[in-house]
Amino acid sequence: MTIASMTGFAREAGVTGPVQWAWEVKSVNGRGLDIRVRVPPGFEAAGEEARSRIQKRLARGQCQLTLTLSRTETVPRVRINEVLLASLVEALGRMPRPEGIQPASLDGLLQVRGVIEAEEVREDAAALQSDLTAAAGRLAEALAAMRETEGAALAALIAEQLATIGGLADAADACPARRPEAIRARLAAQIATLMEAGGFDPARLHQEAVLLAAKADVREEIDRLRTHVAAARALLEAGGAVGRRLDFLAQEFGREANTLCAKANDVALSRIGLDLKAVVEQFREQVQNVE
Repeated sequence: MTIASMTGFAREAGVTGPVQWAWEVKSVNGRGLDIRVRVPPGFEAAGEEARSRIQKRLARGQCQLTLTLSRTETVPRVRINEVLLASLVEALGRMPRPEGIQPASLDGLLQVRGVIEAEEVREDAAALQSDLTAAAGRLAEALAAMRETEGAALAALIAEQLATIGGLADAADACPARRPEAIRARLAAQIATLMEAGGFDPARLHQEAVLLAAKADVREEIDRLRTHVAAARALLEAGGAVGRRLDFLAQEFGREANTLCAKANDVALSRIGLDLKAVVEQFREQVQNVE
């Protein structure tokens, strides 16, 4: 399976008798699945059928579904009343024709009222309903296909961002500021500063040293970042409606990045933390689009 974006658009249009119709649906980000339907009066059943088709294909997103109808100007169908025309011909054949009167011509007979009948092209309600229902099914499939195409591009972008987050976690792990000798040097300098202030007993000094050492250690944050990267990659591979879980991981990424920046007391590690916060924010923006 692949992930799908919540952004998409589809349109299906056609003509049934004198009626031109068009279905349109567009979807954007949403916390759940919300489909709003707008149809002309009398076509509520067609709107509910289209809603049902879309609900079966989507899991999340705000959708606006619209049906528009227009009736075309049609040329009436012409029908010749052959029975009446034959009766006129037969009657004229039996009648004596006065001298100087020409026999009746066909064009003259066609002008007799009732010989030519005009029929209006009427709307076939059953055919229109059938066409609208079939088009609603195609509309739902087209919308889902577009969202899946957008989702494939989104998955590639998110995968790149996860690779960047993983690389920054590795860079933080390998940062020289995390080496034991570097940490000891910083602790020694900070303890020396505390000693200059005076009035510290050995027990309090030991306590402060432990706190400083704990603050300088970002091992837990690095481990959690790597765990979250692995979890996000597993979600991308599984596919389906994973947007909510990716959004939760984005929040966790942000929490770890903030903690790493707060603990960093070295320029190089601070820069890594800031770069991490930037890419995590980009990740968060992208997963907002995932179904």
